[in-house]
Amino acid sequence: MAVTISVVLLLLILAVVFLRSGGLKLSHAIVCGLLGFFLAGTSLAPTIYNGVSATAEVVGNVRP
Repeated sequence: MAVTISVVLLLLILAVVFLRSGGLKLSHAIVCGLLGFFLAGTSLAPTIYNGVSATAEVVGNVRP
């Protein structure tokens, strides 16, 4: 659950930065949000979740 919240916050921050810099229009942000919302209800959701979790684990284990 903590990974999900972190990813959501990161994506939200990136979306706000892109909106403010003019690189992302509001209509594009709405379409991306709707895509994520509807994608979460498909059978691909567990696969995407496992991929994001595995990536977060790999990144978390990297020692500089």
